[in-house]
Amino acid sequence: MAPATEAELAEIIADCHARRTPLRIAGGGTRIENPLVAETLSLSRLSGVVTYSPGEMTLIARPGTPLPEIQQMLAAEGQALAFEPPDLRAVLGSNGTPTLGGVVAANASGPRRLAAGACRDHLLGVRFVDGRGRVLKNGGRVMKNVTGLDLSKLLAGSHGTLGILTEVVLKTLPLAPARTTLAFPGIDESTALRIFTTALSTPYEVSGAAHVGGTAFLRLEGLDSQLAYRRDRLLALLAELRPQVTDDAPWEAIRDVAHFAGGGPLWRILCKPTDAPGICVKLRAMGGDCSLDWGGGLVWYRGPGNPRAFVPHATLVRRGGAEGPAFPPLAPAVARLNDGLRRSFDPAGILNPGLMDA
Repeated sequence: MAPATEAELAEIIADCHARRTPLRIAGGGTRIENPLVAETLSLSRLSGVVTYSPGEMTLIARPGTPLPEIQQMLAAEGQALAFEPPDLRAVLGSNGTPTLGGVVAANASGPRRLAAGACRDHLLGVRFVDGRGRVLKNGGRVMKNVTGLDLSKLLAGSHGTLGILTEVVLKTLPLAPARTTLAFPGIDESTALRIFTTALSTPYEVSGAAHVGGTAFLRLEGLDSQLAYRRDRLLALLAELRPQVTDDAPWEAIRDVAHFAGGGPLWRILCKPTDAPGICVKLRAMGGDCSLDWGGGLVWYRGPGNPRAFVPHATLVRRGGAEGPAFPPLAPAVARLNDGLRRSFDPAGILNPGLMDA
């Protein structure tokens, strides 16, 4: 099934609700998908930009709109999606095309999240069809119109289990005219965390802090006139670690986790940054390798074993032979809230059942 309009989608969902027919919601096939449901509902035909206002820095588009198309359009106006959505095609071995709806449904956010916030922080409004076939709208075209219960934030990261997006309203931001990176080769995660803690506690506006392959990276973005000042202050502050200045750091590869493309299970672990070095020690003891992003708040692990034995927030992004649910079990109180929301928006349980259930 591939509806071409919101009305057609609502009719399909209402019928599936009445018959209690479970649906696998599919976008471009480049995010975590549900292998447990046979009947697929594709959003590929619900595509296209509704409105783009560069002066107001507001974008309204349908969920099936290809992400590269959006990025190209914004770049032509000197703007971008500030949360830097990752492209996980290489990681997942997918030939699909990332879509805007998939980005929002997964709350997909890249290295700039630590400075600009996550996808949901730039989401101003949504239109969606819930599990009964009702068309709902929440939010507005500008931040001041977002009042009451903000369902937009609830839909972001729900992976299609609460409703199916038909339109999203996103805030855009100007592209940074210049960027530079400080690289610290040959260090471990503990030293990297010390670098991140020091740099992120300054007013020098670090927009990326990652540790990959034994090298820590700090990214600075902004106007040429003030970028040199911020860079020099950080160089002086971290001089004992002999940082190297580079304008050719692999931020796109870090964003897309390209260093872990290929086979084997891949886990996405959220943690307190101060816990990251100890978690990496345990992960390597299981026989794999890891990297850090978000200043240590995000750990990527490729290898055997199950990190949930010692970290609660571990998501299995690529199975690679691993078994078990993709998402971690919820704490009892959170699980009760989650179940209540699911019953409210999807009482028949037809939207991606089993995907986020542990």
